[in-house]
Amino acid sequence: MTEISRIFDLLTLYREKYKDIPDLFNEKTAGKWYHYTSSEYLNYSRQIAMGLIAMGVGKGDRISTILVNGPHWNFFDMGILMTGAISVPIYPTISEENFRYIFTDAKIDYLIVSDRILYNRFCKVLPELTSLKGIFSVDDIRGIASWKEIIDLGKGCDPLLLERSMAAVLPDDLATIIYTSGTTGRPKGVMLSHRNFVSNFKAFAEIPPLKRNDRVLSFLPLCHVYERMAGYVYQYFGVRIFYVRDIEQIAEYMREVRPHGFAAVPRVFEKIYNNLVRKGRSLPFPVRMLFFWALRQGHKFELNHARGRIYDVKLLVANVLVFSWWRRMMGGRLKFIVSGGASLHPKLTRLFWAARIPVLDAYGLTETSPGITCYRFEPDGMRFGTVGPLLSGVRLKIAEDGEILVKGPNVMLGYLNRPEKNEEVFDAEGWFHTGDIGILEDGKFLKITDRKKEIFKTSGGKYVAPQPIEQRIRESPFIEHIMVVGENRNYVAALIVPNFDYLKSWCAVKHIAYGSKSKAIHNSRIIRRIRQEVERFNQDLGQFEKIKKFRILDAEWSTESGEISPTLKPRRKFILEKYQDLIEETYRSDEYDYRAG
Repeated sequence: MTEISRIFDLLTLYREKYKDIPDLFNEKTAGKWYHYTSSEYLNYSRQIAMGLIAMGVGKGDRISTILVNGPHWNFFDMGILMTGAISVPIYPTISEENFRYIFTDAKIDYLIVSDRILYNRFCKVLPELTSLKGIFSVDDIRGIASWKEIIDLGKGCDPLLLERSMAAVLPDDLATIIYTSGTTGRPKGVMLSHRNFVSNFKAFAEIPPLKRNDRVLSFLPLCHVYERMAGYVYQYFGVRIFYVRDIEQIAEYMREVRPHGFAAVPRVFEKIYNNLVRKGRSLPFPVRMLFFWALRQGHKFELNHARGRIYDVKLLVANVLVFSWWRRMMGGRLKFIVSGGASLHPKLTRLFWAARIPVLDAYGLTETSPGITCYRFEPDGMRFGTVGPLLSGVRLKIAEDGEILVKGPNVMLGYLNRPEKNEEVFDAEGWFHTGDIGILEDGKFLKITDRKKEIFKTSGGKYVAPQPIEQRIRESPFIEHIMVVGENRNYVAALIVPNFDYLKSWCAVKHIAYGSKSKAIHNSRIIRRIRQEVERFNQDLGQFEKIKKFRILDAEWSTESGEISPTLKPRRKFILEKYQDLIEETYRSDEYDYRAG
């Protein structure tokens, strides 16, 4: 078998090992499933590559894809890489200004877009692009060439030209430029090589118990490094991938597809948990008591029967009577879920493991392709409250100030056009500075304590780490999003977006008039209930960390409106600027209060 040293070498597996998979890639459109075989994957990838070569595309050219999740993403990904060109995937819902910046910064030669809706997001900036040679679309768009024209051009291309193009691609060549969504500032173009990705997906492939023809869901953006790398792992195993376009449909797809695994971010786990709690509150009294008793048992879970025989019996009862129902709701055959992109609270990790749904906490960055650590299915392979041991081939050390430093074949080539930034993140010994603060427990298990640049100091000189506070408070089913503020202020405050679905159901039970979102956040009983939640979590915080004021917002945060990154983390700089007046108003009065924004 051919050694896999470049990303497109994965296709060799479909020629030699995974032939004739009838439903390798699967997508649902207008209620109907469409399936693509492994042979179609090979053929479309080669046809696209040969079509691009016929157009004059070669090594070092830059092709941007603005595509929805689905089979075509993979066809173009492999087709572009086989020519030696550089893929520049772009998240579809970024602002027009960021489209302009990325197109210009990367000097894009060609654009591939899914449909008219996505095209309309950036079409106004196209006349400004001097490097652009052409645009192609997957769906029919009037005035835009179809992707099928690339296929047609490829039919007249000599296959030997493709073989020569592939042979000229080396493992250390630049494969892709991924622009970080970022929680602050302008996006940075992260340059990743074939070796970066291959080393990482091979390291991750040592962990999940997947086998050929297993089923996985894919719903995080494929243009993001996390889901893209997961996709390569799935292909390495020859599993069948089912794409979910709308993240709100995950529960429905889990019941229908019955997956063996998927990759998620902590916000997805929090949503699953909050939905679970909401359903539990609606159960009849005796069943409801049993339900929440089972959750309490789950929150206490420890590995290796560490809590003793009596607890094990209680957990068995909880599994038979409650958690078995939960597993069925998630398809009934999950072998693993990887959690990455941010820290998952240990309480939730324990609960999922107690329910026999293995959650593998992982840690990484776009700059590290992305994996650095991950739980493992082996003795002493995980520890709750940490993100696990290092992946194979990765080296790590903790700097004097607590920052996590990394070396390895997964670490990026650098930032595009940002030499000053490269000097900032790589030290003289070649260690990459992650910007995260952490510790190594027992010299093996990495624990992330905060983001270095997000720690702020109050006017009283106290340092506050906002992420752990926000993570804890998001456990509340009443709270969808929260951002802690207080830099150079004399106390900590917060902006809160309620979980409006849960809030509405709670109001119905309590016979409280809900009306609209804008009316609900001004209702004194609702404000009082959210205040109780904040004060409950305040009890576990230091005096200088306690939230003394908050403002409740009626506008939900999303990636489309800009407050949330593709991995569902708050974009702090954007939120601070958007709500600057409200934050200033919050701090004008010395009186501590809680109310709507």
